[in-house]
Amino acid sequence: MGAVSEQKPRTSRKRMTGKERREQLLDIGRELFAERGFDGTSIEEIAARAGVSKPVVYEHFGGKEGIYAVVVDREMHTLLGMVGESLTADHARGKIEQAALALLQYVEENSQGFRILARDSHAASGTGSFASLISDIATQVEHILAEEFRERGYDPKLAPLYAQSLVGMVALTGQWWLEVRKPKREVVAAHLVNLAWNGLSSLETKPRLESVQRKHQHE
Repeated sequence: MGAVSEQKPRTSRKRMTGKERREQLLDIGRELFAERGFDGTSIEEIAARAGVSKPVVYEHFGGKEGIYAVVVDREMHTLLGMVGESLTADHARGKIEQAALALLQYVEENSQGFRILARDSHAASGTGSFASLISDIATQVEHILAEEFRERGYDPKLAPLYAQSLVGMVALTGQWWLEVRKPKREVVAAHLVNLAWNGLSSLETKPRLESVQRKHQHE
């Protein structure tokens, strides 16, 4: 009796659902935008990495701008959510510490997303620039400072200015730290809060520029 030859079953690649394909394209776009920026990324490369034709990308997003807009929007929501959820302390310094840690945690755990946002979001995103993101986060910190200012006798109307300054300081430090990754996140946050909190603790009620004042005195 002759040996019966075994037929190996064909292995066929499982076809992605529309939702799976969309997520794949977003992941690839996110990676490329972080690496090369909006202008340095092409639909051709996104399609090639996904193993699909360009029309498939157009079908899901209408073009590179569509992918970019969704990527930026998701990153902004992630970062704003992390900062918002972190503000659980019952005192001002604790909240500032938590906000600094949350922003640095986002930088550490979502480095691709932070690179995209920190590049100053392209106009195609439709969601504004890095400056507008800083402004959104500062709005969450603003009411904390306003309350603290009232208690200490400072003008609460200036809280937005200080909130922008504090969040901007952390964000720009985050851009630097993204590349060096030293010292550890908690150490960076501690130094940022040290500078911010001790500066806030010694605020002058009506600050003046001493150099300008001296100049006027000698005129």
